[in-house]
Amino acid sequence: MEKIRIIQNKLPEEWWESVFGEARAREVRSYHATFPEYAATPLAELTELAGMLGVAGIYVKDESRRFGLNAFKALGGSFAIANVLREKLGLDEDEMTFQKLTSPEIREQVREMTFVTATDGNHGRGVAWTANRLGAKSVVYMPKGSAAERLENIRAAGAEAEITEWNYDDTVRFAKKQAEEQGWTLVQDTAWEGYRRIPRWIMEGYLTMADEAADQLQGVVPTHVFLQAGVGSMAGAAAAYFANRYRKMPPAIIVVEPHAANCLFRTAEAADGTLHFVTGDMDSICAGLCCGEPCDIAWELLRDHAEFFASIPDEAAAMGMRILGNPLGSDPRVISGESGAAGLGLAAALLSDPALSEQKEMLGLNERSRILCFSTEGDTDRANYRDIVWKGKLPY
Repeated sequence: MEKIRIIQNKLPEEWWESVFGEARAREVRSYHATFPEYAATPLAELTELAGMLGVAGIYVKDESRRFGLNAFKALGGSFAIANVLREKLGLDEDEMTFQKLTSPEIREQVREMTFVTATDGNHGRGVAWTANRLGAKSVVYMPKGSAAERLENIRAAGAEAEITEWNYDDTVRFAKKQAEEQGWTLVQDTAWEGYRRIPRWIMEGYLTMADEAADQLQGVVPTHVFLQAGVGSMAGAAAAYFANRYRKMPPAIIVVEPHAANCLFRTAEAADGTLHFVTGDMDSICAGLCCGEPCDIAWELLRDHAEFFASIPDEAAAMGMRILGNPLGSDPRVISGESGAAGLGLAAALLSDPALSEQKEMLGLNERSRILCFSTEGDTDRANYRDIVWKGKLPY
């Protein structure tokens, strides 16, 4: 396996309480619970895998069951769109429910509204699904190389969608330009000067997933939380949430990115107060993580709460897919896509490869460790999933 790189981040000595905490998570979760499709996704306890790898516990949140969309992303898009509608329509916060937003008088006001976004797949599908459920329109742009299945899933959710000739970050810029020219509302999790409220709402939306997982652990306190990252929005929100929820015994937060798109790793490594980008083609099987420009809001949270940043080869994510799809003994099966399996893949590599013993020790992984991972997507590109899991193929 190609080299795994891990660096340790110096956390601030003084504790500060994040607004991405348990109280806000409960408010966000209450909104999501108003959707008829809402149900907490399963937390898989992999007891036999933990025993084989020599740790006290391994838990994987299975987001392939979220809203029937095979990925977690709708949590962020739906919460952001609801807040946009709340502000535009002058609603009170306690009126922000699925039932209110789909009432005849509200639907009449939103049916000409259009939400636009750029996506590698899952976020765009979540935006399209939400807009469709609430009676609005959506337009979705995807970077070059995007899977045809993901494009068709977005169209099936009700959006106008197309694949562009640019990479992810340039596609975001194109979506922004279209929003400005057409009078559409941009729903993007990348923040920049003058565009921070919607990315923040998207990040808050992801708190539902973290809050569910913490409750499902039923008193078990994780020692390590592995969080994969693209622009870092999910990782930033979850890192702040877990640091706040377990402030007396905060877990080690490990941020995981593919080598080809390790912008947060580079930013942490430089430690110079500047965001560091990855440009050009980002060739990795982890399509959902191939973002070259970090979200600055997310970086601020990760800087203060994430202790480790890891840059991994595609082989590690592929190993995570195979392990989750082929469980030991009575362990539950988790169908996890390339981006979804990155965290578990790294954890398994560190615990099973003697060549990584120094990095394992750096993270403090041992027989007392209780590991929490998030499988953020299922087989959203089924042909590629089969190539990797069945045939062992890696396209890059």
